Amino acid sequence: MTTLQGQTPPDLSGRNLSFRRAFANRAATTLIALCVLVAALPLALVAWEVVSKGASAWSLAWFIDEIPRNYRTEGPGMGPAILGTLTITGMAALLSIPIGVLGAVYLNEYGKNKPLARFIRTMADVMTGVPSIMMGLFIYVGYVIVIGDKTGFGGALALACLMLPIVIRSTEEMLRLVPDELRQASSGLGARKWRTTLGVVLPAASSGITSGSLLAVARAAGETAPIIVTVGLTYIYKPDLFDGQNTTLAAQIFRNASQPFAASQERAWGAALTLIAIVFVFTILSRIIAARFAIDKR
Repeated sequence: MTTLQGQTPPDLSGRNLSFRRAFANRAATTLIALCVLVAALPLALVAWEVVSKGASAWSLAWFIDEIPRNYRTEGPGMGPAILGTLTITGMAALLSIPIGVLGAVYLNEYGKNKPLARFIRTMADVMTGVPSIMMGLFIYVGYVIVIGDKTGFGGALALACLMLPIVIRSTEEMLRLVPDELRQASSGLGARKWRTTLGVVLPAASSGITSGSLLAVARAAGETAPIIVTVGLTYIYKPDLFDGQNTTLAAQIFRNASQPFAASQERAWGAALTLIAIVFVFTILSRIIAARFAIDKR
């Protein structure tokens, strides 16, 4: 149909449809932004509370001095706990991440729906829901009592048990996201399955694997119950994980926060801020390394 001037009238229905789509897109974007704000607001308030109360405890002596034995004693000193957190969590990561990644590779690339693969997935899901104190008691009965003393390595074993199911399940999900076309292209060039997995699949999923591993490390670094059960408590430097009792920032936060003294309360806030800073720094470093690794593989 044309007008008297021979021109086609504007398509009003198309304009209305375009307007409705634009309005729906803006409304959805605004709603998502509000949800993100609501979710981030409590986290921001907690972070502000920790920074405002814990920053006053920071100094050079805070990072290198030993921990005061008397909770009423004022002054800094959280060096042994910082070292213990790094060494115990690092050992737990060395134990759990390689095993978890290898387990996820088996589940996704080889096991598929075989009985053994289904059993491993079930056990990983069960371990994910086990309370941390139960993992601590398991290592206490199976390791601490056997050797006769609490050690940092016992804590590393407990944290590794907590980290392992998270690494397995997150890595498996990341491997599933790798397109099958990449595997088929590698196989078409004559590469064996293990070579394809090592040279194509794992690099393609490296960013997600890193994120899942850091999620497991962040959970392990903040655990308190298994550390108290298996590691004990000390106030001096213990770099050797097999040499008697040790300590971590999480254990010191629990010990100092439970005391009514102002000095111990300040140390608890300072230790909490230190723990957050350590996790934040390692998260940034892992992101940088994963991004650089992905660029190099291209």
